[in-house]
Amino acid sequence: MNFVPVLLSIIFLCTSVTDGEEQLIPSEKLLVVTVATKETDGFRRFMRSAKHFNYTVEVLGAGEEWKGGDYMSAPGGGQKVRLLKAALEQMKTEDLIILFIDSYDVVFASGPKELLKKFQQAKHKVVFSSESLIWPDRHLEDKHPYVKEGNRFLGSGGFIGYLPNIKKMVADWTGEDNTSDQLFFTRTYIDSDKRKSINITLDTKCRLFQNLHGALDEVVLKFEEGRVRARNVLYDTLPVIIHGNGPTKLQINYLGNYIPNTWTFETGCTVCHENLRSLSALKEPEYPLVMIGIFIQQPTPFVTVFFERLLTLKYPKNRLNLFIYNQEAHHEPHVSTFLDKHGSLYQNVKSIGPDEEMDKAAAYNLYFDMCRNNEDCDYLFSLDIEVVIKNEDILKILIEYNLPIVAPMITRIGRLWSNFWGALSADGYYARSEDYVDIVQERRVGVWNVPYVSNVYLVKASLLRSELQEFDLFTSKILDPDMAFCHNVRRKGIFMYVTNQHTFGRILSTENYQTTHLHNDLWQIFENPVDWQERYIHENYTLIMKNKLIETPCPDVYWFPLFSDVACNHIVEEMENFGEWSGGANTDKRIQGGYENVPTIDIHMNQINYEKEWQKFLVEYVAPITEKMYPGYYTKCSTPLNFVVKYKPDEQPLLVPHHDASTFTINIALNRKDVDYQGGGCRFLRYNCSIQAPRKGWALMHPGRLTHYHEGLPTTAGVRYIAVSFVDP
Repeated sequence: MNFVPVLLSIIFLCTSVTDGEEQLIPSEKLLVVTVATKETDGFRRFMRSAKHFNYTVEVLGAGEEWKGGDYMSAPGGGQKVRLLKAALEQMKTEDLIILFIDSYDVVFASGPKELLKKFQQAKHKVVFSSESLIWPDRHLEDKHPYVKEGNRFLGSGGFIGYLPNIKKMVADWTGEDNTSDQLFFTRTYIDSDKRKSINITLDTKCRLFQNLHGALDEVVLKFEEGRVRARNVLYDTLPVIIHGNGPTKLQINYLGNYIPNTWTFETGCTVCHENLRSLSALKEPEYPLVMIGIFIQQPTPFVTVFFERLLTLKYPKNRLNLFIYNQEAHHEPHVSTFLDKHGSLYQNVKSIGPDEEMDKAAAYNLYFDMCRNNEDCDYLFSLDIEVVIKNEDILKILIEYNLPIVAPMITRIGRLWSNFWGALSADGYYARSEDYVDIVQERRVGVWNVPYVSNVYLVKASLLRSELQEFDLFTSKILDPDMAFCHNVRRKGIFMYVTNQHTFGRILSTENYQTTHLHNDLWQIFENPVDWQERYIHENYTLIMKNKLIETPCPDVYWFPLFSDVACNHIVEEMENFGEWSGGANTDKRIQGGYENVPTIDIHMNQINYEKEWQKFLVEYVAPITEKMYPGYYTKCSTPLNFVVKYKPDEQPLLVPHHDASTFTINIALNRKDVDYQGGGCRFLRYNCSIQAPRKGWALMHPGRLTHYHEGLPTTAGVRYIAVSFVDP
């Protein structure tokens, strides 16, 4: 057998493979060239992605005034070509590969090795990015070479090629800084002689470059292990460079939240702790000065609680200025009470009331300008009154992120509503991004670049003295002030972020909030149940269900904490404000049949339109205890009678022995013995068992019929109030 031909074939094959490997362009032969006249948020993102893959980047035009026009409204970019041409003249290495790419709206999705491999596979000396849309001269459409598959038109935002070829390509540039670079390169490309002599082709299937304009439906995120790519589903390619050209800045911002490894399923957020500004080493006088802007624009529940929480912020108050804008007369007493008691704690206070008739946009502009013109002001912290702050460190946390504009994510309980938008519709209004629900429900945790924030956010004051110098940032003929502000921020290329790395709080519902009562928050059990519970339910209520806080002072009588002190006070004050106490006579038109066998001086809940709310309270907070203490008995808490009783020595000091018309009764002490009254209590005659020192906010629960014959013990001084429900008659 002759082995020589076989051996020669093997040698030839090995040599071919070796030669092919030797011909791969080494990464050190690649130089990334970009133009950035100033260091923007987009530029920093670009550089981070370049550093991640170890690209060598040369930046042209730093500190130079940009005169290249606005790509969003008209052709431009000639300044880039001028700068490139000048830079290339200084380069002498013939085998140098130049990648010329935009930076403000670009991220790298992969490294130099893949880029150079795909460049070699294109088999041309210069490869331009491609687009499906022609810009800026539609009349040149027919002059573009046809392609079998892929995009037909040239995109000037990215190209790669050998130094001599690119030098030759830009040698003819004589345009002005504001003339179109895209038009210049397009005319070069459609000139068949120039195209051939320079050896230009297009990356028609987006293997190297992905321009997003005209291709948004083609691009999806592809999650790999510890890394994220953009995938073009039309051509089934993984572009190395993603470019948010034209009106696709929001889309590149969205993709940049993930690509190349900003956030992955394996690592979570990888950049959230970059560039942090720690406050831990600072003494209190060294803390940044923050101007807190509080905006009240509509009747809002729990305003008193808002100001209580404001006082608990863990931040030196002498490093805080307050700006309070209140459009709602109903809340003037809340504001004035707070300022009278606590205003002196703050370095400076500015308050604008409803009598000044200033609209929201004007108030925001004034607020921003006050900080802008105060050289000591370091941050603005804008805060709407409906925001419930639950994290006392919120200011420190947001400042330490060291971001231009950052909002703490807050949501409305039980809904997908939040204080940020993940995307915008074509007309600039809300649109839901693919990751919105995951972010709101905290399945994805990180710091997210978003197009809109509202209600609560922190702004670096340095922005107001640089990119956001214009006074009127909030006025628009078509947009509300919040949207106008975010529009102006986006227009300046400033990034806005929202973080869900911490639990910050929530936002109240202001729907159906009425101001017709003395304590309107009592009526919020439906609209804002969590806030209602925090305000009105006893702080130790949850211990009841753990068998840690329930007493049995008499047989089958259970005693447990139910209402907070504030709840007791508000109910009593609401009843006294209503004032229409019954006379304590047997005849009572308020009840069915018109006759009360054992009358009391009282006011029924339905008289103050509180019947539905009280029923909800019984179902949510009393029924679970009933079912626990009376096993096998389940209640829907149906009740015809819920009322507040008033005992006074000179009116009705006691209640004679009686049975209640109920399956079980709830009796809640609304004030304090030996402080508000003397005497009082309840005695169960059959068991000769008395409870003579009722605790404020605690409830007695006992059977109503047959077994628990009882009486109200005499009140000897002061006024005693109790809330009573006859449940399941």
